[in-house]
Amino acid sequence: MSDAPVLLMEGPRSVGKSTLLREVAKARNGRVLDLDDPATREAVAADPALFISGEQLVCIDEYQKVPSVLDAIKAELNKGASPGRFVLTGSARHDALPLAAQALTGRLTRIPIYPLSQGELAATHEDFLERVLIDPLSAISSTPSVTTRSDYIARISKGGFPLALAAATENARRRWFDDYLELTLSRDVRELAQLRQGQKLEALLGRLAGQTGLVLNIEKTASAVQLTQPTAESYVTLLEKVFLVYRLEAWGKTLTSRSSSRAKIHVLDAGVAARLLRLTPEKLAMLNSTSLTEFGHLVETFAVAELLKQVSWLDDVAGVGHWRTHDGDEVDLVIERDDGGVVGFEMKAAARVDGAQLKGLRKLRQALGDNFVGGFAMYLGERSYTHEDRIHVMPLDRLWTPIV
Repeated sequence: MSDAPVLLMEGPRSVGKSTLLREVAKARNGRVLDLDDPATREAVAADPALFISGEQLVCIDEYQKVPSVLDAIKAELNKGASPGRFVLTGSARHDALPLAAQALTGRLTRIPIYPLSQGELAATHEDFLERVLIDPLSAISSTPSVTTRSDYIARISKGGFPLALAAATENARRRWFDDYLELTLSRDVRELAQLRQGQKLEALLGRLAGQTGLVLNIEKTASAVQLTQPTAESYVTLLEKVFLVYRLEAWGKTLTSRSSSRAKIHVLDAGVAARLLRLTPEKLAMLNSTSLTEFGHLVETFAVAELLKQVSWLDDVAGVGHWRTHDGDEVDLVIERDDGGVVGFEMKAAARVDGAQLKGLRKLRQALGDNFVGGFAMYLGERSYTHEDRIHVMPLDRLWTPIV
């Protein structure tokens, strides 16, 4: 707020943006315009300039309900653009509104608001990624992990939405997930676009959930829900715009001649993914091949999301993605520093990691040479250790457990 005249906090509905906005307004003596309220929305739409004028901080909740408010803000800033003048929240990505997206070019800073991280839930400061980007060895702890497989299953199943976490029972949590999904699909998506086959959105989302942590196969997905490929592609983009899913783009497409350019798909919140797939904690705890495979995909989605939350509050990250070769070697998440240094992560849903499972990290190390800062296999075991040159094995809970 000391740098930009307009801040936009964007993220899924019910993630806590409104609560955060009220806290900001209270701390800075600002006023809040809640555009989710019909009466307020109609009044602001009738005369947006009236409501955003003056010197007081103006906080606008769900600004996308009245996109014309951005033109009024632009006109106000033309009179003098002091930092921290406006704070907005939105439950749709800013670039989902083409005309609005142009209004404040160069004057608006976007801040992603994700579901609560595991560190936030434990009230601890998460410095894992910050450490490994500087010195991977500094993140290795001699204290063994005490998080059990059932603990991980519980964390994944609950997700990070505040109201889902506050549910008194497992059944209440499932009902909340169902209501959240129904409202997002029936209201938020349709506010962005007129859909000719909107009734197929739910089936499409279910298919995407079944691919979470996998390379997106849009052709197969479109066929399964009886949509044309262009229509399915546009609908996936809409689901991204309302923060239900995200594409983790391929990184290092030109790194080697055999690097893949296809994106992976992830459901933003692992709890939502588990509910879409009807995977209860009891099902995830089963040791049959189907449950083990599904648990593995959810572990990857969960871990990648936790790391992306830490990326969101660091300033020296140049890019993120996944790396995969046409030979099938892959690294689940690659994070690149501004200076070109790279850290890679592989997620393993087992209590043991053998050398063969580090093949992707080795290939990435070979391709990058000195730019390879370090690679980590995050697993469900107890011990942190260095397996070989710049490749380490670490308990998954180290992402949010501080070194003591």
